[in-house]
Amino acid sequence: MTEKSIVTLRGEAELARRAGALFEGVRREFLCTAGEPETWSAAAPRAPRTLSPGLVVRKLYGPGVFRDPSGQELLRRLGEAGAEIRISPAPPAHEAIVVDRRLAVLAAPRSAPGEPRVYSVVQEPDVVAGVRALFEAAWETSTDLATYRRTPFPRLDDAERDVLRALAAGHTDEAASRRLGVSLRTYRRRVAALMASLGAQSRFQAGLRAREILGRHPDA
Repeated sequence: MTEKSIVTLRGEAELARRAGALFEGVRREFLCTAGEPETWSAAAPRAPRTLSPGLVVRKLYGPGVFRDPSGQELLRRLGEAGAEIRISPAPPAHEAIVVDRRLAVLAAPRSAPGEPRVYSVVQEPDVVAGVRALFEAAWETSTDLATYRRTPFPRLDDAERDVLRALAAGHTDEAASRRLGVSLRTYRRRVAALMASLGAQSRFQAGLRAREILGRHPDA
C-alpha cells in the first residue's frame, strides 16, 4: 500500500494482494459488515479457531447470509471462534471493514455482471472514525445471532406466502396483483392481513420483515 490516505482498488484479487496483509495485522478490533458472505472472502482473514486475547471481532450481516450453505458454515466458524455476530433487518446499506480504528475498506455497489468490484482503502483518521460510527449505529439496531434464530417464524398460508414474496421483491400493488392473478382490492386486503401477522406498522416495515423472514426461511 502507498502512503495515500485513500487508495482505490479494482477487484477482489487486487484487494487481497494489496490490502490482505493489513487485515492480517489486526490486533485489537476487527469490524465487518456485509450483505452476503462472499463480499470479503477473497481478502479478509479466515476466522481462527479461537480469537487472540483482547481481540474484538464483530460481524454484521444481512438476512441473505442464511440463503447460502457457505453462509451457514461461515456463521458456525465465526461463532465457535468467539466472534460477535448480529443480523440486520435488511441488507446493510454499506459493506465495510474497519481495522483497529486506523483503517477502513469500503466496497462500492456491484456494477454490471462480470465487472470487478471497486474497493476504497481509507486511512484518513476522520473518515475511518465516521465509518466506524456508521457501523456502531447499524450494530445497535441489529439482533444478535442467537436471538435472531429464536425469533418465531409466523405460520403463513399459501396466499400469505405469495404476498410475502411480493413485498420482499418490492413489487407495486398493481404489479403484484397481476402476478398473483387476483384483484387489486383482494391483494391489498391480503397485504393488510399479512402486516397484522408480521406486526408491521407500515409497508416499508413489512417489506423489511418479509426479506428478513425469507433470509432465514428461503422456502417460505
